[in-house]
Amino acid sequence: MNQQITFRPLSDGKGSSLLSASPLPDLAAAGYTDTEYAASGVARRLVGDADADAPPAEFTTRLVVRRPADAAAFNGCVVVEWLNVSSGSDAAPEYSYLAAELVRAGYAWVGVSAQYVGIEGGAGSVGVATGEPQSLAAKDPDRYAGLHHPGDAYCYDIFRSIGLAVRGDHSGETPTPDHPLAGLAVGSVLAVGESQSAMALTTYANTVAGDGDFDGFLIHSRAAAGLPAGEVGTGIDVSTVFSGEPTTIRTDLDAPVLVVQTETDVLTNFRYHLVRQPDTDRLRVWEIAGTSHADLHQIGDFEEFLGCPDPVNRGQQRFVLRAGLRHLRAWADGGDPPPSADPLRLRGVTTPEPEFEVDDIGNVLGGVRTPCVDAPTQVLSGVVPEPISRICLLFGSTHPVPEHLLAERYGTRDEYEKHYRDAADAAIAAGFVLVEDRDELIADAHPESVPE
Repeated sequence: MNQQITFRPLSDGKGSSLLSASPLPDLAAAGYTDTEYAASGVARRLVGDADADAPPAEFTTRLVVRRPADAAAFNGCVVVEWLNVSSGSDAAPEYSYLAAELVRAGYAWVGVSAQYVGIEGGAGSVGVATGEPQSLAAKDPDRYAGLHHPGDAYCYDIFRSIGLAVRGDHSGETPTPDHPLAGLAVGSVLAVGESQSAMALTTYANTVAGDGDFDGFLIHSRAAAGLPAGEVGTGIDVSTVFSGEPTTIRTDLDAPVLVVQTETDVLTNFRYHLVRQPDTDRLRVWEIAGTSHADLHQIGDFEEFLGCPDPVNRGQQRFVLRAGLRHLRAWADGGDPPPSADPLRLRGVTTPEPEFEVDDIGNVLGGVRTPCVDAPTQVLSGVVPEPISRICLLFGSTHPVPEHLLAERYGTRDEYEKHYRDAADAAIAAGFVLVEDRDELIADAHPESVPE
């Protein structure tokens, strides 16, 4: 049974608490609005034992909505992100990766505080401790007073309820001034999530999805196991996932699923290699060479504060994710599926600790290819030697290729740039990079690394 969701704009206090460390598009200049809402309803326990002392519970959660101000600029697709709480508060990593495509192509984006920690506060699994965790209402009572999350036993239904609520006819025929998508005619709704949120979407897709909630799923950087069911009045301990039962994505879903994985996710304690599965007519899996679970694009100028021994990963997964979103939207609308990709190449697959096969430079073979690994000047890895902090494990590493090897490989900077352009065009032709991103991708080259 679908529950009625009511919305209330949030406009007082200190402003939105959802911040980003990476540069993002200027929404106002692009004709977008950026508004927070309180969303209220009643949720049920949908995962686990529904009778295990978890009666229906009221909630008032937070949404962040970025949408075209002009309905004519809307492309008909809403991207609903399960906000990530691994830092102990909400973050929108997938928005950071997808923002350029979202804004230029006219999507609406809705970030959902689906989990308990995002509203009530709690300890993060990564990041730096900053004192006693606080709820949003405690941090900014003028803005967030009245928000309430009944616990992660209900997180799956909260997310589902929001997905259903943003669907339908919001063309303005029925006045709904407080609806986040008032005036927009919604055609399709996609669910996206990264890391812990991808683990949640893995569980959601396998146990909840259906009945017209979402038209497609982008599951980015999942572990071998899905997120647990959750309990009343508290958050989920994500650390339990890394020893959880490996699970594949079910293959009988009506909605298509695109799984995008980095090197970190395939190995390390994410263990995704245990649940690799072949593509089907409703599933595609992309494993991207030269990438890590998080990277420089996510952290930007704050890299130095991570305290990692090496520069963090500078791979190009953002370009692949933007292409993936466009493919997923077309697929969900009845178009062709995304292209298939080889998996990253492993040796010792049947051993307890498999390893990647690498080329003469040291970059991983196989997988989705981008210019930074096919015309390399750096060794880009998603697997770093331990012991190391959890945050540095997630951010991977970047090491320069020695100049004499670059000189042997390319001879001149002009020849390097030709190799790089050819690799960029090959990635575009293969469907893993969008032609609109070519200039940005070319600007990501490093001719200065090649000796004169």
